[in-house]
Amino acid sequence: MTNSMNNALKTLEVFRPEVEEIDEREVKLSVAPDRVILVLETLKSLGYSHLSLKTCIDWIEDSQFELVYIPFSWKDGGKFIVTTRIDRNNPQFVTVKEIWPVARFYEREIHEFFGVKFSGNKDMKPLFLELWDDKPPLRKDFDPLEYSRRKFPGREYQKDVIDEAKKIFRGEING
Repeated sequence: MTNSMNNALKTLEVFRPEVEEIDEREVKLSVAPDRVILVLETLKSLGYSHLSLKTCIDWIEDSQFELVYIPFSWKDGGKFIVTTRIDRNNPQFVTVKEIWPVARFYEREIHEFFGVKFSGNKDMKPLFLELWDDKPPLRKDFDPLEYSRRKFPGREYQKDVIDEAKKIFRGEING
């Protein structure tokens, strides 16, 4: 871990993150939702000025979404993976576009594909899925085959690609 990352971790101890060192330039911090903004503001003030990515993971079994932020330092190439979990049944969180304006677009994408709303970000219009009328397609309970059959009822399918993919993942057939 770089010296600046060690120094940042010492500063962040007050927020009691769960720390996991991934490699010498990458550390994961799991943080309670009410501390995420403070952690991100602190990291930015310490030189992690670039938000490389903001994304979401659907933990359907836990009824939670995990929000993932990756601030990066141009000074030493270090990055923190800051995560927090929110309720999947009421997916709302606060925007970080005041910290990183680029978050506006990441949040639009997360809203479009997972249904998470970000208070303070009023720009939630679709980036890719114009006229989408179903649940967000990256939620694990979205059924793409059922959607396709409903939207394109006359189409015949040679293979059930979802079933084929499941068999490949289970090792039942070679992909």
